[in-house]
Amino acid sequence: MDFSLPEFFTSLVDSGNGLLWGSVLIYLLIGAGLYFTVMTRGIQFRYFGHMFKLLRHSRSSGDGISSFQALSTSLAARVGTGNLAGVAVAISLGGPGAVFWMWMTALVGMATSFVESTLAQAYKTDHGDGTFRGGPARYIERGLGMRWLAIAFSVCLIIAFGLAFNSVQANSIAQAMEQAFSIPTWIVGVVLIVIVTPIIFGGLKSIARVAELVVPLMALLYLLLALLVVGLNLGELPAAIGTIVKSAFGLEQAAGGALGYAVSQAIINGIQRGLFSNEAGMGSAPNAAATATTKPDHPASQGFIQMLGVFLDTLVICTATASIIIMAGPELLQNDDVNGIQLTQMALTQHVGDWGGMFIAIAILLFAFTSVIANYSYGESNVEYLAGPRHAARVILIYRLAVLAMVMIGSVASLGAIWNFADLSMGMMALINLIAILLLSPVAFALFRDYDRQLKAGKEPVFDPSQFPRLSQQVDHKAWPKR
Repeated sequence: MDFSLPEFFTSLVDSGNGLLWGSVLIYLLIGAGLYFTVMTRGIQFRYFGHMFKLLRHSRSSGDGISSFQALSTSLAARVGTGNLAGVAVAISLGGPGAVFWMWMTALVGMATSFVESTLAQAYKTDHGDGTFRGGPARYIERGLGMRWLAIAFSVCLIIAFGLAFNSVQANSIAQAMEQAFSIPTWIVGVVLIVIVTPIIFGGLKSIARVAELVVPLMALLYLLLALLVVGLNLGELPAAIGTIVKSAFGLEQAAGGALGYAVSQAIINGIQRGLFSNEAGMGSAPNAAATATTKPDHPASQGFIQMLGVFLDTLVICTATASIIIMAGPELLQNDDVNGIQLTQMALTQHVGDWGGMFIAIAILLFAFTSVIANYSYGESNVEYLAGPRHAARVILIYRLAVLAMVMIGSVASLGAIWNFADLSMGMMALINLIAILLLSPVAFALFRDYDRQLKAGKEPVFDPSQFPRLSQQVDHKAWPKR
């Protein structure tokens, strides 16, 4: 079964994607990341150890959602099939050098993640049940006074993350289970619905608890496997790293006269896949960041925690996939018929035997399943924002049923151009979010300086809205009471 869009609409969507993802967003995302890095004097480097220090105390939250649970939820969305298939596509199209540019994208993206997540915390609203809601829609409306733009952002996010990408993740699970274990796709769809339903009907607290349990476990298992592969090929590790660096700058291709093209392909594919994977600047992770009860009680503390999410996604998990593929040898990369998830499966099978392919299928199941529930949570927060408190319960029920329908449809059908439309929606929400955080960045910088000043004075940073006259008029004082 194939769900397609009219040809003229498909052409329009493809043109929009080409413009957004081919030029505008790449330059804007990288440019914003570099700007935030310069303005914070390299916050991701200077406070690298501080991220881990905060992580040790991130699980306390009272009745709410902890900083660690919010991080796990955002990682559940970030760590998906892109970490398995996306890395393989980047290497297939851009060569091993694409991995280097994925690293560079993540390093500047960490600063972007700090800014958007700090803003999400600053403008969060009290939900009345010990938890909070927030994200780009809230900081666009409260900080910029542009409700119309906030509505446009929410609609784009619901289309992309809430509905379409959940069908994509379900399709990945169904295809992997059918290929590895010959389980019919419709059975996979039914089982997914049975598992997902109680989690999403339990609300954001339920999703946060599941993410807190599953995400660290699945990431640890995958990293242990990657370490096993590296251990089996330890003598080849320096050569693999050398291949990545040389390919990134075209040193291996220079002799063949293909230097310019090789470097451009490595840069383009590395940056694109890196941005898709870590989502820094997209406006998705701030929806999770805003739900946290922070410790220390300051917006910037969750900004540091969310920076760690970008690091773990790209510089750790994506690097693990790249190691598995590159250490399998150059012969595998020369096979034009193998790309995407098949490349990762074949590389792992070459290292550890036939069970490697089955392990990847199970990894896809866990990675994609957690992405489904996290993507749902992003959508719920924005559905609630659009519906308002009076109609929220009824509209969220309709949204939950729509998500379950998309999970089933995605399991059994090819959605064709509809997925391209989801990419366009995500591109639009990223564009809106980047403009918003650039305009609001002085607020994030001021909050960072306040946090930094208190930290250097030997105090545990505490946010006092009254110290920020303009911000004090915009924040929810139930979420951030005056001190």
